[in-house]
Amino acid sequence: MNEFLFRAQRLFVTTIATGLCAFGTTAVRAQDLKIRIGHFPNVTHAQALVARNFERQGRNWFADRLSPKIKVEWYAYNAGPSAMEAVFAESIDLTYVGPNPAINAYARSAGTEIRIVAGAVNGGSALVVQAGESLATAVDFRGKRLATPQFGNTQDVAARAWLSAGGLRITQAGGDAQVVPTANPEQLSLFKARQLDAVWTVEPWVSRLEMEAGGKILVEEKEAVTTVLVARAAFLSEHRDLVRRFVDGHRDLSDWIKGHPSDAQRMILDELKASFRVSMSPELIARAWTRMSVTGEISPSALQTFVTKAQQVGFLREIPELSRLIEVP
Repeated sequence: MNEFLFRAQRLFVTTIATGLCAFGTTAVRAQDLKIRIGHFPNVTHAQALVARNFERQGRNWFADRLSPKIKVEWYAYNAGPSAMEAVFAESIDLTYVGPNPAINAYARSAGTEIRIVAGAVNGGSALVVQAGESLATAVDFRGKRLATPQFGNTQDVAARAWLSAGGLRITQAGGDAQVVPTANPEQLSLFKARQLDAVWTVEPWVSRLEMEAGGKILVEEKEAVTTVLVARAAFLSEHRDLVRRFVDGHRDLSDWIKGHPSDAQRMILDELKASFRVSMSPELIARAWTRMSVTGEISPSALQTFVTKAQQVGFLREIPELSRLIEVP
């Protein structure tokens, strides 16, 4: 009987020890967990820039809503296709990105890799032309050079679809007009040197092309979805509660930005200068602000418009059922 009690006691101690080891392992894993977020140095990625500036001030907007053991890391990209490649490579877990690269990546992965979990910004994109040129319709762009941020990004698709709808033949390499994927900072310098006839881009570059290079707006996308928040599907599946808390924080931040526009603009200016050495005047960002609206909502019907445009210009041949594209955790 005593031997039985001794064995039972040993079993109980062993079980407790094993449980403590397991708890310790879980704690280490939780402590080591990080969430990696992509974004661009654009005003239309307002939530990311404001959140990073809060961190610079010692206030962790997202981390405080997730867990003190979870580290938030930020990664910057020039445009959407690069961010989507990072998602495919599992280098980031969520990213702010334009709808076209998200839809294209969703199609490329047969609907398995990409989930849109929230809206972010509408508007803030436009076609800017040289003030001295007679460019009024798509037909006027025959033989002209038009820059976009990156091949296949949202503004690139919009430009190609607009030119094609106007009767021009547009190919990847040229056609009736040349669409030239060019990083935003280079667009500005080339436009100033009059090596570009037009640029289709987003804020703050739209306003910079106006105020610093004398450009004029020909087409303004006031209501179009410009930025969404995308999650890597596997990360969402494995850490649904974590993503849900991040999305909740994103929506709260969107509301804060709408309620504090002056503070948000100042913080975006500070962050662009601190992280990307991009300097802008308060007047410039105030002008950009009037063209965009911050939101946490996303419309499935609005995404269908982007699918149609992408198919028109040959970026999408076939696309999986869109019902899985939007998944709010």
